[in-house]
Amino acid sequence: MGNSFGCSASGERLVSAARDGDLVEAKMLLEFSPYLAKYSTFGGLNSPLHFASAKGHNEIVALLLENGADVNSRNYCGQTALMQACRYGHWEVVQTLLLFRTNVTRADYLSGRTALHFAAVNGHVRCIRLLLADFIPSVPYEVISAQTNGSKGDGLNARSKYDQPALSKFVNKAADGGITALHMAALNGYSDCVQLLLDINANVSAVTFHYGTSMDLIGAGSTPLHYAAGGGNLKCCQILLSRGASRLTLNCNGWLPLDVARIWGRHWLEPLLAPNSQLIVPTFPPSYYLSLPLMSVLNIARECGLQSSVITSDDNDNCAVCLERACSVAAEGCGHELCVRCALYLCSTSNIPSEMVGPPGAIPCPLCRHGIIAFVKLPDSPAKDLKVHLSLGLCTPCMLHPCDSGISTSAWRPEIRKNRVASVSSDLLCPVSCSPFPSVAIPLCTCDDVSCPSLEPQGGETREESLADTQGSSVEDKMEGTKLVKASCSSIFWNRRSGHREHQCNSEINA
Repeated sequence: MGNSFGCSASGERLVSAARDGDLVEAKMLLEFSPYLAKYSTFGGLNSPLHFASAKGHNEIVALLLENGADVNSRNYCGQTALMQACRYGHWEVVQTLLLFRTNVTRADYLSGRTALHFAAVNGHVRCIRLLLADFIPSVPYEVISAQTNGSKGDGLNARSKYDQPALSKFVNKAADGGITALHMAALNGYSDCVQLLLDINANVSAVTFHYGTSMDLIGAGSTPLHYAAGGGNLKCCQILLSRGASRLTLNCNGWLPLDVARIWGRHWLEPLLAPNSQLIVPTFPPSYYLSLPLMSVLNIARECGLQSSVITSDDNDNCAVCLERACSVAAEGCGHELCVRCALYLCSTSNIPSEMVGPPGAIPCPLCRHGIIAFVKLPDSPAKDLKVHLSLGLCTPCMLHPCDSGISTSAWRPEIRKNRVASVSSDLLCPVSCSPFPSVAIPLCTCDDVSCPSLEPQGGETREESLADTQGSSVEDKMEGTKLVKASCSSIFWNRRSGHREHQCNSEINA
C-alpha cells in the first residue's frame, strides 16, 4: 500500500525540501533520481508539487515540472496543485502551472470546487485573472461585450471569435449546494473579485440549491446579492445592483436580501437594499484586473519558454525593462519590444485603471504608457516546447462538456419567488470567516411549491431530533412564522469522512 516508491527516504527528503523551499536540496535529489518528482507521501495525500505550490516556492514548482511531475496530479481529496496555489494566493505558481498547461476546470472530490472557487473564497483576484487567461481573447473589450450580449459586430475576424459558452460554464460552475465563485466572493466582501467575475459573464442571478452536503446558512435559492448582504460589504452590493441584481428576490426561506442583512446585523445596508430604495446606485467601470493581452503572451511563453536567448552584444536587442534577456515579443500598437518574461509579469500584475491608458482591459506599456491589447511574437524568437506530461490519475468529467441536468441555476425570474425550507436560527449564524463549504447535512425541504425537487431523508433519527429542537425553540428563533433549525458553529466544520480527508491533507501541508 502507499505509493510505488514505498517509504522512500529520498522521497521524504524531497517532500521536506519542497515544503521548506530548499532549492539546492531539491536539485540534488532530482539529479540523483528524477523519478522522485512523482513521489507522494504515504497514503497518497500530497505530492512534492502540492507542497511547493501551497507554500509558494515557484522555483521548486518549475523544477519538479521540468523533471516529469504530473501537473494535474491529485491528492486523495481530489485537489490539484493549482487549487493549492489558488487557495493561498500564490499567483506566480499559478502562472507556472498554466505554462505547463494545467487543467483549470477540474473539480475536487469533496464539494466540486474548482481552482476558481478557491481563489474567489480568499479574494485572490490575480489568481482569478490568470485562471481566465485561456478563455478571454486578446481583442478589444467591446468585441467581447458584444458577443456576450449576443450581438454580432461587423468587424469580427477569426481571432476575435472565442468560445463564450465555455467561459460562461467555467465562471458559473456551481460547487456543492449550487454555490458559485461569485457567491463566495460576495459573501467575503471581495469587491475586486466580484467586479472581475461580473465582467467576464458571471451570472448575477444564480441561486443556491436546497440539497447537497454543505450547510447553507443563508438559505437555498439565494442569489449573490443575498450573500453580499450577509457579508456586509457595501461596495459588493452596489456592484451587484448596478449589474442587474434584484432586491425583490426571495430565497427558499422567504427572505429578501434586506432580511438577510438584518439577520446578520448589517444594518448599514438597509437603506440600499430596501425594496423601495431611492438611493442612486453608482456605475462602475470595467475591472482594473481585466487583462486582455494575457492570452497572447501566455501562448507565446508556452511556445518559446521563459528562458529566452542570452544577452547579445547589441544592446538594442535586449529587453529595456530587465536588461537581462533578449526581446522576444512586441506590443501591438506602439511596437515596443520586451522579453516574454517581462511581458507576462506585466500582464499578470498590472492593475492600472483602464481609462488612464486606453480601452478597457488594456495594459499600459512600460515605455510609453500606450494601452496594449495583445502581444505578437518576434520573427527571430526561438521555439521551445515545454514538457507536458499526461495525467494518469482519475479525474472528474470536464465541466465544459454539456451534461444533462434537471435544474438550471442560470434561469432568473424578475418576479418574486417563494419556496420555504427549514433554515438556521438567526442568533446562531456563523461568522463569515467560517469554512464556506462545510460538509454537514441539510434539513429536508418543506417547500409548498410542487415543482421544487426533494431528496430522500438520510439519518432519520438526526432529523427527528432537529425537528424536536425546532418545535421547542423560543420566539426569538422565529421569523414571520418560519421555524428555524438550531445549529452550532461546531456543526459547520468538517465532520464527515470526506471533510476529515481535507483536514488531513491541509494539516500535512501546514505541518
